[in-house]
Amino acid sequence: MKNKNIFTKSEIDCLDEAKFVHPFNEKAIRNTKSIGDLAGLSKIGIHLVRVEPGDETTQHHNHERSDEFVYILSGTAMLELGDETHDLSAGDFVGFPANGAAHSMKNTGSSDFVYLMGGNRVDTDCCNYPRINTRLFKVNGRNESVDMSQLSKV
Repeated sequence: MKNKNIFTKSEIDCLDEAKFVHPFNEKAIRNTKSIGDLAGLSKIGIHLVRVEPGDETTQHHNHERSDEFVYILSGTAMLELGDETHDLSAGDFVGFPANGAAHSMKNTGSSDFVYLMGGNRVDTDCCNYPRINTRLFKVNGRNESVDMSQLSKV
């Protein structure tokens, strides 16, 4: 009988990828296998992500309540972390603590950029997109965004 918590490379290779185009950045296209879901993980998300040459990973952002990490498996990318840029390649690890600097990556190579991405799953979070002056609120699985210029102090 197969253990439901162990998945071989060949089993993972056979999984279908889910294509995700970021709602705030049409150049951010990720092809993802949510491998943590296979093992029934509910407190953390673990994803195997593939980004094609020239594509970005997300809209530049940070989370207020959730930590994230990436571990680079293959390919190269430019990481924008706050106002800094860094080159990434296989074997590099980056942690993004909650309330840390905004971040995003772009595949700068001629082959796929592949990484393991993970983070804790929280019921409530705010995701800030400073370059487009937008805040996304996640409450119990439902997302709503607001243009920050539309808000006023109460």
